[in-house]
Amino acid sequence: MRDTTPNDTHSVLEELATATQGADSTESYDITIGTVEDATHDIEADIDELMKQVRGALPTDDVQFDEAIVKENLEEVLLMLISLHGETHGKELLSDLSQFFGTQLSPGTVYPSLHALEDEEVLSMHAKVRTKEYAIDDEDAVRGRVERTMVQHLAFGLLLYAFLPRL
Repeated sequence: MRDTTPNDTHSVLEELATATQGADSTESYDITIGTVEDATHDIEADIDELMKQVRGALPTDDVQFDEAIVKENLEEVLLMLISLHGETHGKELLSDLSQFFGTQLSPGTVYPSLHALEDEEVLSMHAKVRTKEYAIDDEDAVRGRVERTMVQHLAFGLLLYAFLPRL
């Protein structure tokens, strides 16, 4: 565990921003939604890089997501995975959830979320011969949704962090 105290002049949020943008970056972040052309690349490297940034911004290397938090944020997780793939199908998403988040979610949990996102016109679905392929349909909606969820989680984490000295 790193030596970090709640009274550091450098806030956790500033550390997170520095770790994810790079120390010399003054520009805001840019999310690039995947395309069909780059859908064949290995998203494992992308997930590994994202997790490396998360671990670098936190005072611990032990970062794990339990199944409850993945379920609570399933739509945002699915949007992230679909964005990284460019276009993908439900079976691959179930595999990704298991591989990258250690969760064993049922199709009865994942597919209703995909259908809800499609109904909200955030995703588009293309029927193939034996499967349905999902792709991001509204990048602005994805960005807004992910940002709102991120701010809520950061705020809650910072609240808990501020509370720690009182224990």
